[in-house]
Amino acid sequence: MRPTSSHLLLCCCLLLCIGWALPARADVLLTAKSIKAPGIHLQTVTLRIGEDAGGGLHLQMNAAQADIPAMGWRRLGLSVDGNLQRDVHLRWTLDGKVRLADAPGGALSDAHVNVQVSAAANTLLVDIQQGKAKASAWLPLDQPTHAQISVDNLPTGWLHGLLGTVWSGRPTAGKLTAELALDLRDQGLQSSGEFTLTDTGFDTPAGTLAGQGLNGSGRYSLDTTSGPASIDLDASLRGGELLLGPLYAKLPDHPVQIGLHANAQHGAFELSRLRVNDADALQLDGALAFDAKGELNSLRLDRLHASFPAAYQRYGQAWLSSLGLRDMRIDGQLNASLDLRADGPHSFAFNADGIDLADADGHLAVDGLQGGLDWALDGERPATSLAWRSLQFYRVPNGAAKSRWQSRAGMLALQQPLQIPVLQGQLQIGQLDWRPAAARGQRLAASMVVTGVDMTAFSKAMGWPAFPGTLGGAIPSLRWVDDRFELDGGLSANLFGGFVDITRLSLQQPFGATPVLTGDIALKQLDLAAITSVFDFGSITGPLDGSIDQLRLVNWTPVAFKASLLAGEGGRISQRAVNNLTSVGGGGIAAGLQGAVLKLFKTFGYKRIGLNCTLQGTVCRMSGLDATGDGYTIVEGSGLPRLQVIGHQSQVDWPTLVQRLQDAIHGEAPQIR
Repeated sequence: MRPTSSHLLLCCCLLLCIGWALPARADVLLTAKSIKAPGIHLQTVTLRIGEDAGGGLHLQMNAAQADIPAMGWRRLGLSVDGNLQRDVHLRWTLDGKVRLADAPGGALSDAHVNVQVSAAANTLLVDIQQGKAKASAWLPLDQPTHAQISVDNLPTGWLHGLLGTVWSGRPTAGKLTAELALDLRDQGLQSSGEFTLTDTGFDTPAGTLAGQGLNGSGRYSLDTTSGPASIDLDASLRGGELLLGPLYAKLPDHPVQIGLHANAQHGAFELSRLRVNDADALQLDGALAFDAKGELNSLRLDRLHASFPAAYQRYGQAWLSSLGLRDMRIDGQLNASLDLRADGPHSFAFNADGIDLADADGHLAVDGLQGGLDWALDGERPATSLAWRSLQFYRVPNGAAKSRWQSRAGMLALQQPLQIPVLQGQLQIGQLDWRPAAARGQRLAASMVVTGVDMTAFSKAMGWPAFPGTLGGAIPSLRWVDDRFELDGGLSANLFGGFVDITRLSLQQPFGATPVLTGDIALKQLDLAAITSVFDFGSITGPLDGSIDQLRLVNWTPVAFKASLLAGEGGRISQRAVNNLTSVGGGGIAAGLQGAVLKLFKTFGYKRIGLNCTLQGTVCRMSGLDATGDGYTIVEGSGLPRLQVIGHQSQVDWPTLVQRLQDAIHGEAPQIR
């Protein structure tokens, strides 16, 4: 699209007509406060025509301000300097320089121009060249608002002003070659033609529409004469990157067909028709719209067919990364549709055909996904089924299952209880109701029961030491409220001969970059001998009770909790366990027990062991059974020799404490920091 020449040539035509009326020999100076012609307005104009050294005519024209509204150019400086000649066929020719000051992209800042006027042929011909950029135009003298224009190697930055009259975007790089027709109207312009793009880029202030490194060709039409600017485009693009709101494409080297109809007004941009055909990856038909701020108003995908892995690599990678699913491996086929509006989703449907997927972080993996879901905000949709051979959620593998769903009045509901094998046990989901359109408040409600999950296998999946026992429990209500999952009821694990009860569990942004887990944990009658054997901490016997309240993990790292551990029924403790407890508390053995005597015994009797830690940020406030003059008691001995372990550090750096525990578990000499 290159209407620049036609506007300037209207001015040149005016100048040549003045020259036409002059005698063969002249020395004329004309000034004008304002000159108006169709499509151009010049102010403070000076025109000088005189003889050159060869006896011909020399023309100089300067305008302090030139406005070309259709191009979006205002308050530009304009100068024309060249030679006027008239041949035997009575054709006038102007050959010289044209310069625009402050035009976008440096357009015509120092261009060579050649203008020919033939009254007999009723034609104005213009050739303009600046560097490698060339433009030619043909205008009928009796209709100077119409032009046939050819441009070659034109910097797309020259079109910034013109694009600014249509939308808020701007070109950032690239070259344009085109053959087009242009008609100026009282309001706006009409243009159509063929074009070729080379290494082209563009963006918008909001960054929701952008492209770079684009190559391709196609046809276009543009109409800015009535209401919103109307654009039709059918193009074949190769290579480069393209962003259309949430749709990001890394285009292949082979042609991708794109067709669209768009309307633009006051910065708002609506693609009422969008068609993409990438033969081996993605085909879609739909529409999308942005407001003047660049925010997505609506996205409608009437038909989408994706073939993986190519569709993910070219079109899905950025979107899934925004959901926390990075470096995905995906195979299979997917058909889908979507209706997303400013007030939220109105419908979606998908049907998977043998999809296998997994993310690099181990958050989610599915093998053999078959079937789909069909949901709408209003009315009732046909029932669908969704099945898989295996499913892994946060490294916990689940077996094969098949679910059945139906949408009614905006709720997508599980139609029958779903039983999923989990680590030699079972997860049964009795109820699951999901409201996808709920912007705030409760989006999902479910109930489930967990039975017989093997804790050794669960520990291995989570990368923990092998805990013996089983996990089970009932969750009468699981809710998705705003951006977090909340569990009523709780889970109970039979571990180390006792029980670990988890209540008030909440998971926020489960697939985000920083998921947040909160909850309370109660420990009841755990066998310390079994625990210390698993962790290689040193031997301690006796039952352990305790709690970890107000637990808060950010990206699975503890940032806050109130922990209290108590072995209050007595037992035996080994010399190594004594040393490790001493290192954790940053303390030592109470006075009265000599080192030489300590070495004579491998184990000691104790009455109570107690250790408390309140974590806030990176600092843990430590305490124990009882406060002493210079610390707190961790181990209260019984019998002879009487043992007492005192902790002296009431505040410990959390990473330091973790390192001490790791050193103790791995049998390394503890470092007191």
